[in-house]
Amino acid sequence: MRAQSPLESNKKILLKALAMFGISFVALTTAAVAQSLPSLNLSMGGAAGPKEVSNTLQILFMITILSLAPAIVVTMTSFTRFIIVFSLLRQAIGTHQVPPNQVLVGLSLFMSFIVMSPTLKRMNIEALEPYQKNEITQKEALAAAGKPLREFMLKHAREKDLALFVSLSQEDKPKSVNDISMAHIIPSFIISELKSAFQIGFMIYLPFLVIDIVVASDLLAMGMLVLPPVLISLPFKLMLFVLVDGWNLIVGSLIKSFEVGA
Repeated sequence: MRAQSPLESNKKILLKALAMFGISFVALTTAAVAQSLPSLNLSMGGAAGPKEVSNTLQILFMITILSLAPAIVVTMTSFTRFIIVFSLLRQAIGTHQVPPNQVLVGLSLFMSFIVMSPTLKRMNIEALEPYQKNEITQKEALAAAGKPLREFMLKHAREKDLALFVSLSQEDKPKSVNDISMAHIIPSFIISELKSAFQIGFMIYLPFLVIDIVVASDLLAMGMLVLPPVLISLPFKLMLFVLVDGWNLIVGSLIKSFEVGA
């Protein structure tokens, strides 16, 4: 057998030392975190009174709301319009993975926060603050919080879409806007946002489509049938998008389409 050189033996000793250090660090960190975490006791016994039942129901309600938070953000805010337009923009340019999905989702979330900030402020003033001061009950707080969100969705939902879901439910025709239930407003708002997003996406697609057609025609005229047109048109589309400051125009136009502050 070949004798190990001093360098190889030193490497093995160093690796063993690093491994022992890593194990010790993880063990110490776990112990410190375990000491700092509060204890949580769960019991399956009966409640001692109505107050304990009420607290348990509130905890279950909050857990349910947190689990439905992503669905609420996607379906009841401006997020849907933003993420669809950005996806169509990426397809139109031809960069299928750039920007990454995480960047587009993050940008859409921050833009949604800007658009929804007046609604969120109303929900805080009319529902959350009075509830924290014990001025209103939990039921009244939920009703007050839902009113600004309801008005936002009704403002951007088309009457045609509202009429569609009201007719599909086979219920009596509502006498006023206040009689329309959230079960009809939410899907109407979603398909209205889908239509608006596709309309904006179509307008964005047109200039890039013209570049693709021109490049494909030139390559065909020169007999370069093997060369993919996308390979040639992509730099021109990127140059056009940068020259017109496309991100600034699209982001500004999308936010203004919701008439922020109105």
